[in-house]
Amino acid sequence: MARFFFLAVLATGVVFAESHLSNIKQLTSGGQNAEAYWAPDGKRLIFQSTRGELQCDQIFVMNADGTDQHLVSTGKGRTTCGYFLADGKHIVYGSTHEADPGCPPAADRSKGYVWAVYPGYDIFLATDAGKIEKKLTDAPGYDAEATVNWKTGRIAYTSMASGDLDLWTMKSDGSDKKQITKSEGYDGGSFFSPNGKKLVWRANHPGTPEGLKKYRDLLAQNLTTPMKMEIMVGDADGKNVKQLTNFGCASFAPLFTPDGKKILFASNKHNCDGRKFELFMMNADGSGLEQVTDFGGFTSFPEFSPDGKKLVFCSDKEAKQRYEFNIFTADWR
Repeated sequence: MARFFFLAVLATGVVFAESHLSNIKQLTSGGQNAEAYWAPDGKRLIFQSTRGELQCDQIFVMNADGTDQHLVSTGKGRTTCGYFLADGKHIVYGSTHEADPGCPPAADRSKGYVWAVYPGYDIFLATDAGKIEKKLTDAPGYDAEATVNWKTGRIAYTSMASGDLDLWTMKSDGSDKKQITKSEGYDGGSFFSPNGKKLVWRANHPGTPEGLKKYRDLLAQNLTTPMKMEIMVGDADGKNVKQLTNFGCASFAPLFTPDGKKILFASNKHNCDGRKFELFMMNADGSGLEQVTDFGGFTSFPEFSPDGKKLVFCSDKEAKQRYEFNIFTADWR
């Protein structure tokens, strides 16, 4: 099908561009599949999945066409955020298996829509076949959400090592740990710019005494609320931090475009209390917002292929069951 370009201004004033995605392909079918990220050669994807008899997320690897889907984590505990190292032969991911081989309990939703930040999470280095070679974090509390910059070799992650949910970076062997953010509140889901000089992430920094008390009370129970997240950008050493969005909604999963000039992210900005999330794109200074998808459900966790020609993302698009999420790829322009 020939590509076409269409721009429209929605009632919200956001530009909607339909031409960025074409040749959409569904790679998984059934279960809850999310956070798929590319191998350096663009031939494989690593992702997390709850499927079959699994009771909580484990890390899988598959070919870029969806074939050869296989488990690479231990099958114990709960895992999150797998990512390839630059050599394509090693991976990192967060896991609770060392703290407890069972699935940790789900977050207590009687407290509202909250996320659990399990203190048993640590980040592990393993071969791409699944053999764990090293535990990279050992501070008390949550350590997870790792991503890697293949040029510098540094890992960005979220940690409770400071007593708060801050961004940290470290070398791929776990050495040279550096705290990047220090403002009280949640900072996480970070990605480096392609050259490794900047970071983009999601943040919830309560601006009122009441909001700060709620954040502290939830954190004391290893919980946080995700429905008020804004996109932040700053230097990789934590300097020159700037808030890019001010939607008062849940904006997350940000990453730079291959040229480093724009940021792609997911948001429910059209209905802050709703579960409809679409992909949006803006300039690296927060200007020029445009909507990229309009699938009508949950779409998030995008990442560009190493050559910049494809996008992988998670969506409940065409899901056959409630809470089914699948991995898709599409050509990007």
